[in-house]
Amino acid sequence: MFSYIKYRIWKDKLANASMFSLVILSLGLAVVIGIALFSKSVPLLKQSSLLDLLTTSNWKPNNGQFGFYPFIMGTLWVTGIAIALALPVALLTAIYLSEYAHKSVRKIVYPTLDILAGIPPVVYGVWGIVIIVPIIADKVAPHFVPFSTGYSVLAGGVVLGVMIIPLMISIFGEIFQSVPRDLRDASLALGATNWQTIKFVILRKGLPGIIAGTVLAISRAFGETIAVLMVCGNIPVTPTNAFDSGYPLPALIANNYGEMLSIPLYESALMFAALILFVIILLFNAISRLVLIKIENSFHL
Repeated sequence: MFSYIKYRIWKDKLANASMFSLVILSLGLAVVIGIALFSKSVPLLKQSSLLDLLTTSNWKPNNGQFGFYPFIMGTLWVTGIAIALALPVALLTAIYLSEYAHKSVRKIVYPTLDILAGIPPVVYGVWGIVIIVPIIADKVAPHFVPFSTGYSVLAGGVVLGVMIIPLMISIFGEIFQSVPRDLRDASLALGATNWQTIKFVILRKGLPGIIAGTVLAISRAFGETIAVLMVCGNIPVTPTNAFDSGYPLPALIANNYGEMLSIPLYESALMFAALILFVIILLFNAISRLVLIKIENSFHL
C-alpha cells in the first residue's frame, strides 16, 4: 500500500514537471524566434537607424533605402478595417445563436462556421478578386474618390474580416454558453427582459472572454498573407484612405523572399519586416492583457 502511494506521488510529480517543461518550451520558442529575427536584422540596423526605418517611406532596395512606414500603415489599415467589420457581425451573431436561436439552427450553423473557418485563404483571395474588388471599383469608390482600381486596403479588410468572422463567432458563442444558467434565471426572475439580461449579465460576465477572443482574431489578422496579398494592390505607398492600395508586411515578405535576395541587405530587410510584425503582435497582446486585467479588477469578475 505504501509503495502504491509513493508511485502515485511520483506520477503526479512527473506529470507536473512534464507540463511545466512544455510551458517553458512554448515560451522559449517565442524567445528563440525573436532572437533569430533580430540577429538577421542586425546588418540593416547597423546601416540605418531604427527611427529612419520605421518613419520613412522611401523603399528603394537598389539604393539601400528601406523605409517601412508604408508597410506598417498598410498592415494597420487592413487589420483595423477587418476588425471594425467583423466584430459587430460576429458579436451579434453569437448572441443570436446562443440566446435566441433554436437548437436545430445551432446544429446547422456551427458546423457551417467550422467549414468556413477551414477554407484555404487563397480561396478567399480569389473570391475577393472576383467579387469584392469589382464592387469597390464600380459601386462603392465612385461615391467617395475620383478613381479606384478596387485593389485597396478596403478590399483587404473586407476579405480578412470575412475570414475571421467564423473564428470570432465560435469563440464568442462558447463564451456566452459558459455563462452559468443561474445568472440568467436570476436576472429574468427580477423582471429583466431577455435583452437586458444579455446586456447587463451575459456580456458583462463574458467581457474578458470577448476581449481575449478579439485579440486572438486580431493576431491572426496581422499575420494573414495570401488573401490580403491578392487584393491589396501591393504598392509601397502610405494609404491615405480606405480606397488606396496598400502593402501589408506579410505580403511584403511573401512577395519578395527568395526572389530579390541578391540585393545587399534585402534579406536583412525582410527579416526586419518579420521582426516588426512579431513585435507589433507581442505589444498588442501585452497591452490587451493589461486592459483585460484592469477590466477584471474594475468589474470584480
